[in-house]
Amino acid sequence: SLIYMLDVEAFIQGSACDPYHNNIYHQGDGDSYGTYGQGGQDGYGYQTDYPPQEEDAASDVTEGHDEEDQMYEGEYQGIPHPDEVKAARRAARAKARTVADVVSDQEELAEQYEDIMEDCGHGRFQWTLFVVLGLALMADSVECFVVALVLPSAEKDMCLSHAEKGMLGLIVFLGMMFGAFIWGGLADKVGRRKCLIIVLAMNCISAFFSSFAQGYGFFLFFRLVSGIGIGGSVPIVYAYFSEFLQMDKRGEHLSWLCMFWMMGGIYASFTAWGIIPRYGWGFSMGTEFQFHSWRVFVLVCALPAIAAFLGLMFMPESPRFLLENAKHDEAWMILKQVHDTNWRAKGEPERVFTVTHIKTPKTQEDEFIEIQTATGTAFQRWVVRTLTLTKLVMKNVLSLFGRDLRLATLLMAIIWFTMAFSFYGLSVWFPDMIKHLQHEEYESKVKVFNREKVEQFHFNFSLENQVHKEGEYINDKFINIEMKSVKFEDSLFEDCYFENIRSTDTIFENCTIRSTVFYDTDLYEEKFIDCTLENVTFLHNKKGCHLDYEEENDVLIYLVSFLGSLAVLPGNIISALFMDKIGRIKIIGGSMLISAGCTFFLFLSFSQAAIIAWQCLFCGVSVAAWNGIQVITVELYPASKRATAFGVLNAICKFAAILGSSIFASFVGITKVIPILLSFGALVGGGVLALKLPETREKVLL
Repeated sequence: SLIYMLDVEAFIQGSACDPYHNNIYHQGDGDSYGTYGQGGQDGYGYQTDYPPQEEDAASDVTEGHDEEDQMYEGEYQGIPHPDEVKAARRAARAKARTVADVVSDQEELAEQYEDIMEDCGHGRFQWTLFVVLGLALMADSVECFVVALVLPSAEKDMCLSHAEKGMLGLIVFLGMMFGAFIWGGLADKVGRRKCLIIVLAMNCISAFFSSFAQGYGFFLFFRLVSGIGIGGSVPIVYAYFSEFLQMDKRGEHLSWLCMFWMMGGIYASFTAWGIIPRYGWGFSMGTEFQFHSWRVFVLVCALPAIAAFLGLMFMPESPRFLLENAKHDEAWMILKQVHDTNWRAKGEPERVFTVTHIKTPKTQEDEFIEIQTATGTAFQRWVVRTLTLTKLVMKNVLSLFGRDLRLATLLMAIIWFTMAFSFYGLSVWFPDMIKHLQHEEYESKVKVFNREKVEQFHFNFSLENQVHKEGEYINDKFINIEMKSVKFEDSLFEDCYFENIRSTDTIFENCTIRSTVFYDTDLYEEKFIDCTLENVTFLHNKKGCHLDYEEENDVLIYLVSFLGSLAVLPGNIISALFMDKIGRIKIIGGSMLISAGCTFFLFLSFSQAAIIAWQCLFCGVSVAAWNGIQVITVELYPASKRATAFGVLNAICKFAAILGSSIFASFVGITKVIPILLSFGALVGGGVLALKLPETREKVLL
């Protein structure tokens, strides 16, 4: 008992002298790890010089346990302890610094920041941020799918022409192109979190208003604004998340993050199939305001952005961004939060965040802005701040083409362009070719009626896929019927009556129409081509092109989108598991070259089922290249230019998407050789150039 009391007294005395003695990381020789660089000599680093722990100063909780019970379980297998691995890495980086003649402030900060992130560990905080940012990435994916999925329904609701449908499909990518450039640049100057909150809010608000927009012009405008908003999410998400990851976790977890893009496609296609064909999901207020099921789908598509917006309210700013902008205290508090959150979740709440000071680069940009905006009216201050931010963003963009980054930027721009040109071009071409094959099959079944003469007949059945030539219709009634793909050529209508007609792809060409009434129909005068109209009356024409949505919405549209999104799952898993093992360059180059080979399978078979199979194969292989491209883009550029570079390259990606989808779509029904050769050439060129990029998996984020 006396010995036990002496042991307890010694433990209390040791604890009083050093309240943190249990929180020091011990190396194999018993020395405590503490300092980064010179430690206390240069005013930053980790607390150190704690008195050593006494041998018998052990807690009574562990009394009776042998040291072998606490031995690292991998030691018998020859696996080094994680703390030993971290110490070896730090020693290697310290040795590299001593070899280098000059170490810049940016490199010093990068090295110290990596050490801090290793001590913070990877745990609950990163996984929470992973889900929140994943939802933001999912919102970007949904935005790419939403117009394509609603277009078959929206074109009937708004009676869109082919040119208007094409513009609606391109306007979203146009908005995303500008959004990536603008918000990527602002994220490096204003903050990752703040800009991401703004772009998600823009997307949510625009989606809400576009769902209620009745006219084509308003709908087009709100989809443009939505694209400008959500287009900035991708550059910010990857830059933001990468700055909370340590080097050995970065490639894998950024690749796992890419899976949310796949989930966005699955979510969009699944909800579209569940909502849009159900025409009853909506309401109407007369003929001026229609809210059909596809508008409900547009609202539902905003849910990922809303969830990400709410989640970001509880997330901090990137500490690396704060350090780059000389906001040391705020960054320190966030890093402490990350450290404490992770270690509490791992059951080690006693671990103490031992960083006292972090190296910060010198910057005068914030002071410059504050001085310029200190006087004048609120509007004048806003103008000055906006102009100053614009100059700083453009200066940052131009710096990407400076001597140090010019080659990397040029190579990355070509790789982003070739990948996007092929991927988005084929993504549009595949479903368009399926529609073309369906249309050819449909036209092959057309019924042709020549010189029919019908008098005093009541048409009470629908007409579909028919051509009527040189017919005569005298005193006939067409009431409560649908006309789908019907054409009347060189025909005569006299004393006829049309009521409650719903039509699509129905025209009257070179016909003579006399003393005929059109009541409550959607047969406008524009559908009468080179016709002679004598004493013809149009009363209460329908607004919109309303057909039976349950029949008109082909489930194949949603199935192709769903399968194309699901097919990337194997590629996502493989790229995530091997990104840090075989490297980014081999992943990108190998995936692009294999994807190029996959395009040649299109020459083997060209049925609808074959096209769907080749699309799934292409998407599954090419996604690995996308993941590698996004990871290496984050790692090639320093923190002060990371989001800007990603935004510029993502804008190039969206431009290539617009160009590729327009060019590939123009060859639908003409030839399949040119689209296949274009995609093959682009992928081979981009894949070969990717092999010239520097490997970054062992590189500390600058």
